[in-house]
Amino acid sequence: MNMRSWWAQSAGSAVLLESREVAVPEPGPGQILLRVRAAGLNRGEFIPAQGPVKPGAAKPAGNEAAGEVLRAGSGVSGFRPGERVMGRCAGAFAEFALMDTREAMVVPPRLSWEEAAAVPLVFMVTHDMLIAQGRLRAGEWLLVTGVSSGVGVASLQAAKALGAKVIGTSGSVEKIERLKAAGLDLGICTRRADFAPAVLEATAGRGANLAVNAVGGSMFAECLRALAFEGRLAIVGYVDGALSSEIDLEALHAKRLTIFGVSNKLRSPEQRASTVRGFANDLLPAIADGRIQPLVDRVFAFADLQKAKAYMDSDAQVGKIVLSLR
Repeated sequence: MNMRSWWAQSAGSAVLLESREVAVPEPGPGQILLRVRAAGLNRGEFIPAQGPVKPGAAKPAGNEAAGEVLRAGSGVSGFRPGERVMGRCAGAFAEFALMDTREAMVVPPRLSWEEAAAVPLVFMVTHDMLIAQGRLRAGEWLLVTGVSSGVGVASLQAAKALGAKVIGTSGSVEKIERLKAAGLDLGICTRRADFAPAVLEATAGRGANLAVNAVGGSMFAECLRALAFEGRLAIVGYVDGALSSEIDLEALHAKRLTIFGVSNKLRSPEQRASTVRGFANDLLPAIADGRIQPLVDRVFAFADLQKAKAYMDSDAQVGKIVLSLR
């Protein structure tokens, strides 16, 4: 039995996408085979060389999906055929995909397929940043650069559910206005590293307790300037392509700052699974009961992945872009 599948290859400054017909994979030990109904796009997937698509032979594309369980490999229990699940998985841009059961979560009944596919990656990254490492508490201030991105919106929504206040930067006044409805306390319209004074003013001179840098090295120094005493800085994205920056060691020392990275590249499957369990305990209940509503900006047909990528490249989105395979 064959299926349609999208493959990606890094070629210089671009990631090339190709549609192929390949055999449906068989689940191995600890895996389930999904009939994919929707899959989420993530900007990092389309950053050549720096992202998951490395130079060399083409690889199956896509990293998160929602769908129905078809069958399970050996040693799998707790998942029955027909059950709706969502999670991270390699090769998600396909009609069928394999998912490690440690990554699989039952889809809350209130979520559509598209909403479910918009959850796994950004909200587990957000849990890592805000809760596991960032220790964000009610009443604290969160700063998010590039707040209209998938990770940015998830960070905003999770922070509000935790009782925090949120400042976000965006180059679009329209995007900021849209996110005020999601609880954005202060939007700073800028694409430059010039936002620290506004952050300090909004926080009565104290600064942000936690900052999420979803843009890259061009924003690093300004995020550091915007932090409060014992502030924390999460490094999660580099869409600007800047992988280095100067660091103010005096500020780091005097203000007792913490800088941490958010990546699964070097983590073991069990370490990645710990993030799934943390997210399921701390944030999934808020998604299940509607306190957090996954924000899907636009849905594209499965055959239109290249159009979906072009839309992402245009930087027009607020929230997630999703492929539908219904």
